[in-house]
Amino acid sequence: MSRTQGRHRLSRRTKIATGGLALAIAVGGIVVATTTGNTGEASADEADPAFYIDILKVKPNQFDPRPVSGAATGTFTVDCGRNENGHFNPDNFIAQPGVRNGAQHLHDYVGNLSANADSNNKSLLRSGTTCRNGDKSAYFWPVVRIDTGEKEKNERAKLPDGDRAQADQEGRSVQVACPDVASKLPDIPDQAMAEVNANLDQLDTQADEANKRIAATQGQGGPNFVQNAILGPLKDRRAAIIDRIAIAIGRFAPKPQGLGGLAPCATKPGKDTGAPTPPPSSTAGGALPGQDENNELPGNDGAIQRPQRVQITFRGSPVGKVVAMPRFLRVLYGDAKVSTNGPANARASWTCTGFENRVTEKYPICPEGSKVKRIHTFPSCWDGKNTDSANHRTHIVYPDRFGRCAAGFKAVPQLQISLTYDIPHDVQVKKQYKVDAFPQEKHNPFSDHDDFANVMSQRIMNGLVNCVNRGKNCRA
Repeated sequence: MSRTQGRHRLSRRTKIATGGLALAIAVGGIVVATTTGNTGEASADEADPAFYIDILKVKPNQFDPRPVSGAATGTFTVDCGRNENGHFNPDNFIAQPGVRNGAQHLHDYVGNLSANADSNNKSLLRSGTTCRNGDKSAYFWPVVRIDTGEKEKNERAKLPDGDRAQADQEGRSVQVACPDVASKLPDIPDQAMAEVNANLDQLDTQADEANKRIAATQGQGGPNFVQNAILGPLKDRRAAIIDRIAIAIGRFAPKPQGLGGLAPCATKPGKDTGAPTPPPSSTAGGALPGQDENNELPGNDGAIQRPQRVQITFRGSPVGKVVAMPRFLRVLYGDAKVSTNGPANARASWTCTGFENRVTEKYPICPEGSKVKRIHTFPSCWDGKNTDSANHRTHIVYPDRFGRCAAGFKAVPQLQISLTYDIPHDVQVKKQYKVDAFPQEKHNPFSDHDDFANVMSQRIMNGLVNCVNRGKNCRA
């Protein structure tokens, strides 16, 4: 490192340490340590050189189970872009709902255009999307940066305050909560698919219309107005549509029974995030300091590397058919706080193109011509009832090594997000790239993680399930 670079690095570290002191003061008792040892030295500035490994020294360790007869062997790939919109924020509405900047590191987003700390089911549903097929799901992961010691320049931050305010306003209104129908249907014959899809679209449209009517008539008609004028008629219309779905399936396969209980809808009060009330320790409230105008945070700086390629693929199950995910299902991959929580939920994510059968918990140094790659394979065994849980994990878990779900769990399409980066080889060798992380993680690559909230229409999800169950390879 040149003398100029050394002076610059010290300047940046001093800036980060000062930001850490301001952070402790600003939150009044919420202390986030960003410095250790000598004054002016940031604990989360550079990644430990021991965090890097030559991928050629990693032995092959990825082996998919052999599919049995009748397995769901298809794939469904969604094109949601590479975050060309520059949607970054240090929020996590799944793990830390309502805590602005609570992640303390930047997330890269594709799909839902409004995802932020205050996102709720209603705001997610009303948002636009980057996905070509109209999938409004939120897919987000911590950014990767190159940090050479020079003052790398990022695009100006697009602050999420407007999206947060809109989500907060929408979250305060009463909204309709209807049982998901697609996730309760049996395997649908191809001949019935078009009719079933059209009816699923009607169910989604009617719920949207009911929400609009509730908002427009708020405070009118007395205490029973919503039940008598909105929910009652909605139940009757849903019952008729659900019956048509059952009849359509019954023309070509056994008619599904017991779907009538899915007709009634209820209302949920405002600020519904889709999750049970989390433990008090995870809801500090308020806002921690966010990114600066150059999209940097205390301890997380450097040039943001937008992935060269983002591949979002849903896979089937090697042991049988899958069922639809319910709308608003939340799913986590990995553990952002592995140093605190231990390795139980952490996952090895890192590899290189051409070496995908070797995955490591360290940053890989790839051969010339090979690119750095992150592979995030999500849990896919759903409890059949809940879209979230208090720890955001027990409602959906991983299958065993043979691909089997535990008793009481159902296989849903397994999400796999692959992120490929064009990081120069000399930057890899010099160990100058790193993932954003909580300060205490010090850019530990084993803290890599990913988040997903399903906001697909029931029609899109039904088409996805049909694709993977029939062994097709579909792109949307």
